[in-house]
Amino acid sequence: MSEVIDNLSAVDEIVERIGRTRDRVVPLLQAIQKAYRYLPPEALDRLCSVSEITPAQVVGVATFYTHFRLKPVGEHIVEVCHGTACHVAGAQGLTDALHRHLEIAPGEDTDADRKFTITKVACVGCCSLAPVMVIDGITYGHLSGELSCECLEQFIADEAAGRHAKSDETLDPAVRRVLDAEAGDVVEVRVGLNTCCIASGALAVKEQIDRAVQRRGGRVVVKPVGCAGVCHCEPLVEVVCDGKSSSLYSCVEPHVAAEIARRSVKPRGVVRKLRAAARRGLDLLTDDRAWQSPERHNVRYDGAAYHAYMDRQVHVATEGCGRLDPLDIDEYMSIGGYDALRSCNQKWTPEEIIGRIRDSGLRGRGGGGFPTAKKWAATRAAAGDVKYVICNGDEGDPGAFMDRTLLEGYPHRIIEGLAIAAAAIGASEGYFYIRDEYPLAVARVRAAIRQAEDRGLLNGKCFGPAGRLKLRVSEGAGAFVCGEETGLIASIEGRRGMPRLRPPYPTESGLWGKPTNINNAETYACVPWILRNGPQRFAAMGTKGSKGTKVFALAGRIRRGGLIEVPMGITINEIVYEVGGGVREGRIFKAVQIGGPSGGCLPASLAETPVDFEALTELGAIMGSGGLVVLDDGDCMVDIARYFLQFAQDQSCGRCTFCRVGTKRMLEILDRICTGEGRMSDLDLLEELADRIQRTSLCGLGSTAPNPVLTTLRYFRDEYEAHIDGRCPAGVCKELISYRITDDCYGCTICSRNCPADAIPADPYQVHEIDQTKCIRCGTCRDGCPAGAVVIETPPLAAKPYTPDVSKQVVD
Repeated sequence: MSEVIDNLSAVDEIVERIGRTRDRVVPLLQAIQKAYRYLPPEALDRLCSVSEITPAQVVGVATFYTHFRLKPVGEHIVEVCHGTACHVAGAQGLTDALHRHLEIAPGEDTDADRKFTITKVACVGCCSLAPVMVIDGITYGHLSGELSCECLEQFIADEAAGRHAKSDETLDPAVRRVLDAEAGDVVEVRVGLNTCCIASGALAVKEQIDRAVQRRGGRVVVKPVGCAGVCHCEPLVEVVCDGKSSSLYSCVEPHVAAEIARRSVKPRGVVRKLRAAARRGLDLLTDDRAWQSPERHNVRYDGAAYHAYMDRQVHVATEGCGRLDPLDIDEYMSIGGYDALRSCNQKWTPEEIIGRIRDSGLRGRGGGGFPTAKKWAATRAAAGDVKYVICNGDEGDPGAFMDRTLLEGYPHRIIEGLAIAAAAIGASEGYFYIRDEYPLAVARVRAAIRQAEDRGLLNGKCFGPAGRLKLRVSEGAGAFVCGEETGLIASIEGRRGMPRLRPPYPTESGLWGKPTNINNAETYACVPWILRNGPQRFAAMGTKGSKGTKVFALAGRIRRGGLIEVPMGITINEIVYEVGGGVREGRIFKAVQIGGPSGGCLPASLAETPVDFEALTELGAIMGSGGLVVLDDGDCMVDIARYFLQFAQDQSCGRCTFCRVGTKRMLEILDRICTGEGRMSDLDLLEELADRIQRTSLCGLGSTAPNPVLTTLRYFRDEYEAHIDGRCPAGVCKELISYRITDDCYGCTICSRNCPADAIPADPYQVHEIDQTKCIRCGTCRDGCPAGAVVIETPPLAAKPYTPDVSKQVVD
């Protein structure tokens, strides 16, 4: 306690740097927590004494946002992602394994030595690496319970050796080296360095390439780029010769990266040498498009697979994917960047700008699909001289990482789109509201804003007084409800992010009571492309009511997961099978969960549904921001419904009685069903409660919270009935399954040694048996069995394999 008191001067420095007004409370608390690792009472008292912030405001805000910690934590924070993709991949098993490994007492989150604190995070936006955990900002993916513990020990070893790389590193094109030693082809080596790339080891790959290039010499540019979308094959390295792509390497290991660099630097015969490298066993995509995936996926890619993944896509919001340095403003301007903004400020009137967006048919990509031009026109027509523009980069949906990728990879494009909106509505101030879980996005957007300001692109030097725009970045603090417009505004103003009644809408009375336009990152990213290429070209893509393209985070039980951008109207089947390559071998495509907690689960029997706003709504789902999680026959739809309802209940702001209490009652019913204690009458009660929540909730997030439950009841009712009968057909719900060791066991004792409950006696060279009275059904024995001799059984033991009842998977 005395140590905190002795360091209270840090609070004074923070207040002096950030501000002392009431609207600065969230960034102030974030800075204090960063300094002390939690919010000490003494520091909060000091904050109130040296600022305009009251104790009531501090308590209200600190207890509302989940990222604020009010009690001391361990030396290191371990965040286990429990987003949708991580949930279906076994995130709870990771959490349980870490608690057992660290011997954390029940009900506690920190080990006895106060070395580690384990926390659950709704989503870290690395769904292609599921399941994922983050230790002090360093992301580890593709984990199992055992591997997560090994990573924990490796973290300790790396820390002792000083080997930790920073995952929030900000890129600067000035660090590029062009070595002009011997003559020959100019070679550009591109390394993807978005968050998911870094989590896969891209920083180590780039470091090895830098070293190899420095030693070898040659005319080489080592260039950091944004995400290419093929997240399932990161780290990704592309070697480009004289502006033409010659080779693309997937799943690059650091030692392979050095070999790539050594061969790429040679001045002659670059392509020939690189192809020779492929024959030597490198994971290499050459001009003939032969590509091998990582062994962890056990899938081999060929040319057809690569083209299937890429050729169905149309890059609008993601234009230049995998080729642009996120923070090279000159490169962005060389391909037409900021030309649309220049035209808006020098050639077109605000009405003409809005007219072009109207002609394109662009609808908001944040979930609701509201016509963008209509929102801009309403904000422009609203009374008042002071107006604001906001980019909603909160993206709280578990299973979504579209906005993260766009903000990290194309910050200048989104800034340009936001500035165009400001010119259209007459705003001179704007905000980026970005999730605290996206530190790299925050860093790059801030850096890009500084670059644009230095070039005079936002202060009127280039485009005249009409081009003046002051931009700020506001970081979220862990509240899903802040993705709703009025909740987001409340958060920026320094209040609890609780939605309010509408009307008035933000277009009339938004930030500080002034007219405010809010769009998400993808919407703004589309705007420069539309104005440069013409609204008709955008409108020519998609369907009658849903024009253009849509960016999706494709994750879950899919062979080729990543960020994709496809034309509206493409079917779910085309996305799953032609783009994503289908589910893994031996599994059956069962459903897609689309739209996050506000969306729904659609069965495989409806996979010919076109992806557009109206078609999905008719089936009980929504487009949402673009999370698309593929599920197979190993996933339990009742468990999925419970997962999303748990998320909605946890994230409810509490203002509406039916949202606050109704979702809790629904969750209690689902808990009973998943433990075999449900009743048939529970199904009718779920539908009744869902109807009332939909009709009485204040905001859209509350009114759509029951969607995952309603859609699973609608299309997978037989699974609910099976649970009520005491069976989990997918073998997921722990209380309804058991593990058994078959005669394939040859007595290696691995399961016995790894079992955390001592439920398997060590009996070398004999078929093992599981003591069901001790078994905690963690699955460790099954995951580690080299003979595949551990199987899941559901009562009765001789039950036939589950086959979905197709007759119940039809539209009512």
